[in-house]
Amino acid sequence: MTRPIPAFTLPALAVCAVLSGCAGTPGPDATPVRTASARINATTVAQPDPSAPVAGWTRFAEMKDGSVRVTAEIRHLKPGGAVGFHIHDKGDCSGDGNAAGGHFNPTGAMHGAPGHGHAGDLPMLQADAQGTATVRYTSQQIKLEGEGGILGRAVIVHRDLDDQHTQPTGNAGPRLACGVIMTGG
Repeated sequence: MTRPIPAFTLPALAVCAVLSGCAGTPGPDATPVRTASARINATTVAQPDPSAPVAGWTRFAEMKDGSVRVTAEIRHLKPGGAVGFHIHDKGDCSGDGNAAGGHFNPTGAMHGAPGHGHAGDLPMLQADAQGTATVRYTSQQIKLEGEGGILGRAVIVHRDLDDQHTQPTGNAGPRLACGVIMTGG
């Protein structure tokens, strides 16, 4: 049973939103310093549904504190499946996606879970019943520009689950889709 919201709560929520003091309400530090994005398109690898190739987008927002917020929506994955999702070294999405090289790894870290492995290790894509996966992730390891930046590199959607320990790629399999990271969002 749903309980009604008490009348005094609504004005308090409005004040909270105006003052940006409530959790979940963006404050002045929530404005990105710079942004980048990648349009994700299918590679030549066999798709989960050949009539609807994997596609979507990824956005990167560098914040004032130096973190980078990663958001993504990828469609036409195997319904209910989980697949690897990574930033790769080169911005070349030709053919089967292998031209994008290995995982982005400017510090030489071991492959692992996001925040604990390569800078290019992103959260796995978990598809819903319709085959759509969304990501909301904040990274302290990546930056958009400068030495070790991700601009001009590629985002890869793999076919298989990333086991987060097999070196150097997590055994995530072929590259279903790819997008080059470019300035703007």
